[in-house]
Amino acid sequence: MTFEPFASRSHEKMKEVLMHPEAQGPAIHYYMIRGGKKKRNITVWESGTVGGEYIKTYGHYHVDDLPETYWIVEGEGLVLLQKLVTENGVPQMGRVEDFKVVPVKAGDTVKIPGNCGHLAINTGKTWFVTFDDSPVATDDSASMPVHADYEMVKKMRGFAYYVIEKNGTPTLVRNTLYTEVQKTDFGGIEVVDSH
Repeated sequence: MTFEPFASRSHEKMKEVLMHPEAQGPAIHYYMIRGGKKKRNITVWESGTVGGEYIKTYGHYHVDDLPETYWIVEGEGLVLLQKLVTENGVPQMGRVEDFKVVPVKAGDTVKIPGNCGHLAINTGKTWFVTFDDSPVATDDSASMPVHADYEMVKKMRGFAYYVIEKNGTPTLVRNTLYTEVQKTDFGGIEVVDSH
């Protein structure tokens, strides 16, 4: 099988992790060009909202202690980081040890620790573009690389908080499927009870 570096994330696929999966959205939420082991990956997000929620990546956890770096090339957004509670070496679905919001703009760099879930969100009016150094192998799927766990995010319908547009600014809304969030750093973003 030949490695195809281009992948896109459709609205149909993103419904699995949206706050309002019934809402209309763009056919494609974001585009990925995977570089294999020798080149950086490029991701480009559409701008706008779906049911009031800003366009985001699907989100995933690395299956090992693999760190990752994001370089913000264009636009502005948020990177959400969440680490699950671990008991006897097993991550506990729905229980978050640490949740952090990192506001970013062109020129910024974000270091993502190993064993940490992450997703990125376009909160601007233009394209949001990043480079990253996630090692997608040429025998991987460019759409769903093997080093990443998407299932836990799917089962919880996203991360512990959704990011919605309220009065023109990003605002956090708790995902009620999560039973526990121990430590938070909202990066100065307002939190509301519901949308």
